[in-house]
Amino acid sequence: MVKVVEKVRFTNSFDPERSVEVEAVVDSGATMVTLPKSLVKMLGLKKVEDVKVKYADGSVKEKEVYGVVRVELMGRVGNFDVLAEDEGAQPLIGQIVLERLDLIIEPSTRRLTPNPRSPEMPMIEVFAVE
Repeated sequence: MVKVVEKVRFTNSFDPERSVEVEAVVDSGATMVTLPKSLVKMLGLKKVEDVKVKYADGSVKEKEVYGVVRVELMGRVGNFDVLAEDEGAQPLIGQIVLERLDLIIEPSTRRLTPNPRSPEMPMIEVFAVE
């Protein structure tokens, strides 16, 4: 699990006037986008569901998921649901976003980069099951 910090723009997918750019931790050990409730409210996102979240310390809590936010990172864009965390939580980008945007964390340099196999745009891998 490798972590880096990057500037990320978050925009309400249904209300583009609501947008914010912040520094977020990009963590290959995390799963999805996580934002503090104040940013979720500022973006005007709508609640989608409640989920159980397991934390690194083993604790499990029920949290709210909101949608849909447009994430702009390293020149790549995708739409994602957001896990709302308590105030003080740092914005977080997890593996789902990295996979969809085809970004990798280079462990030796601790830098986020586009996948060298598809530097010009994200490539989504699909494997047929027969």
